[in-house]
Amino acid sequence: MRELTSLRGEVNGWLEIHKRVRDARELFELSLTEHDEALGGEVAGEVEQLVRELEHREFQLLLSGSRDRGGAILAIHAGAGGTDASDWAEMLLRMYTRWAEERGFKTDIIDQMDGDEAGIKSVTMTVVGEYAYGYLRAERGVHRLVRLSPFDAAHRRHTSFALVEVWPEIGEDSEIVIRPTDIQIDTFRSSSAGGQHMQKNETAVRITHLPTGLVVSCQNERSQTQNRENAMKVLRARLAEQEEQRRREQLAELKGEHVKAEWGSQIRSYVLHPYQMVKDHRTEFETGNTAAVLDGRLDEFMEAYLRSAVGQ
Repeated sequence: MRELTSLRGEVNGWLEIHKRVRDARELFELSLTEHDEALGGEVAGEVEQLVRELEHREFQLLLSGSRDRGGAILAIHAGAGGTDASDWAEMLLRMYTRWAEERGFKTDIIDQMDGDEAGIKSVTMTVVGEYAYGYLRAERGVHRLVRLSPFDAAHRRHTSFALVEVWPEIGEDSEIVIRPTDIQIDTFRSSSAGGQHMQKNETAVRITHLPTGLVVSCQNERSQTQNRENAMKVLRARLAEQEEQRRREQLAELKGEHVKAEWGSQIRSYVLHPYQMVKDHRTEFETGNTAAVLDGRLDEFMEAYLRSAVGQ
């Protein structure tokens, strides 16, 4: 039913564009016949809107992967930089949450580990919305922040790093099969926000996938059952992405291409001092409006990457 609703919306969108083009053509012919400049200006405005709409739909053709249209699971891990890195991870969480809100996507934090002094050590959240994974897969990699540290008494410039991981949200009816004998499930007491309500019970869940060694934990829900369901959801997503990565590497090997280690590469720098700039090192796209980017204006960076990836 979800697929049917989505396809119906897409078809209706194209039918609406077709109708608007037909109406604009008729108005244009009428403006020529009547020598009506005002009507001609109205047609020109409509044409501009149609061009923008078609450019947007043309871009969506780049999001043609088998999972691009679905939801995503996004994880952020503080890297080198101590307290500054934990704060940077929290800033990235806010940035992606704001981006999702602007698009009308729903976000839900399913696992979070707070920093020792400030910020967060790691966080995992789901992002539900059309093409959420298609866009967010452009954000995989290491993000670097350069700024005057608010945690340094001497107010010196610090460099911090955080790793962003993105996986497609996989339903239970997917081709990913997880056998009960392949997983080890451990429970423990939650230490996440709100954990004071459940310290007496082991509601947090850690699942280890024995064949691959992947470890997933979830602790933000008050029910062990809910945490287990969320952990299995993340595990399915990570296994699906691992399989897709293996397929890409095999294809690259057949083509004789060099396989890039995507997870360890620094993809973007956010410089707040001594100048203001956000630059993506994969596409060279950059902007001086750092405040807007950190407030969720990421579409230009995502689209630049996705366009460049087509030619790779």
